[in-house]
Amino acid sequence: MKLWFKQRMFSWLDSYDIYDENGQTMFVVKGALSWGHCLHIYDAAGQQVGTVKEEAFTFLPRFRMFVGDQYVGQIKKEIAFFKPSFVLDCNGWQVTGDFWQWNYAVYDGNRPVMFASKKLFNWTDTYEIDICQNEDVLFSLMIVLAIDAAKCSSGND
Repeated sequence: MKLWFKQRMFSWLDSYDIYDENGQTMFVVKGALSWGHCLHIYDAAGQQVGTVKEEAFTFLPRFRMFVGDQYVGQIKKEIAFFKPSFVLDCNGWQVTGDFWQWNYAVYDGNRPVMFASKKLFNWTDTYEIDICQNEDVLFSLMIVLAIDAAKCSSGND
């Protein structure tokens, strides 16, 4: 399944529309006022299904992920020489890739979970997310949101 992640232009807080390959809205992401990024994810029916929340007052960006009110994991940026690195603590998955060029993948052991790439030369942040299994859609979206927010916070967008 492919998703298109597109940031809304002219919004005070982070807001994104997430479309499927047919252009149908799958999710709407709305930023909330808080210390750090706080992104609420709503399904097409308007029901809140997840939240990505940046922990305040950490040296490097760290994001906690929730499905409903249940904590499901975190992703954090780590110090690495010459390129950004992210550590994922969710489902035993690992995130790898070329974060300078905005191309990365998530794996569950050797099984690919998703691939994400930022589309350049757009007015707003736009990503193509290729998710291998439908049950991984929400977690994959939360990971892309967290990495985008971390890179924007550090001025690397």
